[in-house]
Amino acid sequence: MSPLAEILRPSTLDDYIGQQHLVGPGAVLRTLIESGNIPSMIFWGPPGIGKTTLAMIISNTLKRPFHTLSAISSGVKEVREVIEKAKSEEGSILFIDEIHRFNKSQQDSLLGAVERGTITLIGATTENPSFEVNSALLSRCQVYVLKEFGKHEMEQLITSAIAHYATQGITVEVKDTEALLRISGGDARKLLNAIELVVNREQKSGNGDSKTITIDNEKVVNVIQQNLALYDRQGEMHYDIISAFIKSMRGSDPNGAIYWLARMIEGGEDPVFIARRMLIFASEDISNANPNALLLANACFEAVTKIGYPECRITLSQCAIYLANSAKSNSTYMALNNAQQAIRRTGDLPVPLHIRNAPTKLMKEMGYSDGYKYAHDYPGNFVEQEFLPDALRGTKFYEPGDNARENETRKLMQWRWKDKYGY
Repeated sequence: MSPLAEILRPSTLDDYIGQQHLVGPGAVLRTLIESGNIPSMIFWGPPGIGKTTLAMIISNTLKRPFHTLSAISSGVKEVREVIEKAKSEEGSILFIDEIHRFNKSQQDSLLGAVERGTITLIGATTENPSFEVNSALLSRCQVYVLKEFGKHEMEQLITSAIAHYATQGITVEVKDTEALLRISGGDARKLLNAIELVVNREQKSGNGDSKTITIDNEKVVNVIQQNLALYDRQGEMHYDIISAFIKSMRGSDPNGAIYWLARMIEGGEDPVFIARRMLIFASEDISNANPNALLLANACFEAVTKIGYPECRITLSQCAIYLANSAKSNSTYMALNNAQQAIRRTGDLPVPLHIRNAPTKLMKEMGYSDGYKYAHDYPGNFVEQEFLPDALRGTKFYEPGDNARENETRKLMQWRWKDKYGY
């Protein structure tokens, strides 16, 4: 019997849950689908929010031949076989799940077929395609960002599951939703799997009569703990484990970090994925509290890509312990967030004339660069001048963290800028 998540997979846009910014009335992707003329595209978003389902709906709606490959288990050979088959078909769609796991040669094998229109490529990825898909392939695809499910979408899925069981003569009463929502974390597949596990256990255990099943928080927690304890790098707990790893390092616990790292290694996780996450962590959570962390994390990433398993596990361990024990700061991450929020609020403010580029005579005559002070001409290579647009004068985006290195930075900022930024 098919899993509940598969049984409830929608086959039309009208039944599709979520992503209304893409497939709602008048939305960009729905308009393209209704026109019958779709480009190659990449769906980027977290797991369990309908990327595969949307690709299948597109194929069903347009009545196109549909081929699917997983980048985990497929290579250039499988890609070429699909392309060869597509030559005798019209409008074939090739869906590649986890396309970010394809290496450059595998991605390059798609280029010609996409360019000639032999296939329409739909890729799905949980990673930023700007970093994980090579530029030649990316330039031939539209990227659509799918959003994680909120409470409303998850409750719609619970209602659908209850309705399905009703057609089987089984009454399912969901007394509590808190545990279901918390454990699933916005992942539709996790939610439906959890419901199915509870229903199956209740039927087998004979709790109540077999036609009426009650789901509450206690039952959900007990069943999930019993059935989803094992780590599977392609399965339900992939993102839970990496989350636990990152949070252990953020919490400065090397023992927690090493435990979750070992869980990933034992589960066969891609070591490059682990190293990449540590590289991001070094900037996001350590930053200038210890700039050497970024250097070590980058060296770890380079080493892992060169040596692979089993030896690279030692490098991963060294880096994870160093990052966990390092001083922490998210000051540069927050500074960028603050600046981006200001841009969204104020728009594209003009660059002040004195710091504009002035490569031509006309620009100089218009006042470009007038009044600019060359810092190296002044004592200490510093002179006070304005670098922000007039509307943002005195705005402080960067707040140094409370650690030894950034406390020194704070003193330097106070000496240079006095009271201007409130350091």
